[in-house]
Amino acid sequence: MAGAPAPELYSLLQQRAASDARVARVLFGLSWTVVELDNGACGLCFSPTGAPRDIPWAGELAGRPVSAMLDWLRSDHPCEMAAAVASVNAVLNFESFSERVSGASTPTRLLCDAAPHLAVFEHFADQLAGARVAIVGRYPGMQRFAGRFDYQCIERRPGPGDLPEDAAASVLPASDWVFVTASSIANGTAPQLLELARAARVVLMGPSLAWMPDWARFGVDYLAGVQVRDASALRQIVAEAGGTRIFRDALAYQLVRVTG
Repeated sequence: MAGAPAPELYSLLQQRAASDARVARVLFGLSWTVVELDNGACGLCFSPTGAPRDIPWAGELAGRPVSAMLDWLRSDHPCEMAAAVASVNAVLNFESFSERVSGASTPTRLLCDAAPHLAVFEHFADQLAGARVAIVGRYPGMQRFAGRFDYQCIERRPGPGDLPEDAAASVLPASDWVFVTASSIANGTAPQLLELARAARVVLMGPSLAWMPDWARFGVDYLAGVQVRDASALRQIVAEAGGTRIFRDALAYQLVRVTG
């Protein structure tokens, strides 16, 4: 699957995230990249796997204007793209989305006490029984839903039971429900995945999600993103190589129905 960003989506993200804020801190963890702004807002993006270790701008990002970070939405460097998406998400955070979008459906706080990172699937599980379900991205612990619904998992680095990303071309158009990891925004595959899933009910999900009101034009039905509840805890967990722990201690999943 081609990973080149589609100009429309990324130009729109850059436009929506225009801001006078400056970067206060950037943190590249093993699992998550966090950008914190001088106004206290912070955003996340899934960290790239196998990223280059020789980063020429290391130590130079704090103090940069957000606009400079957003220019990286056209970069082919995975770390620059992750920093750009996290910067977008710092500006377009859940609180600002709730304030900006009048008439939006009331957000629903998603809960799954035993596995908070799977709260999206817990919420939709009863609706997925008997449906053709595709999930783009691997989520640890999905065996808890065995017997409740079946699904096909499409993964860039497939493991046992996963389908390779090329399978998206045949699987997504034939699906009733498609759950797309928002990390696809950073790796450039989101536009193509969403186009392939046009006939399905589509949930765009994860901490990498940009809280933008325009997703309906790309075929998205539900936004399942995060609200940062504790930036200090988030920073510490990410710095200490944390993964799903952020959902328990620092984030809250929020669900919004997209209206076109």
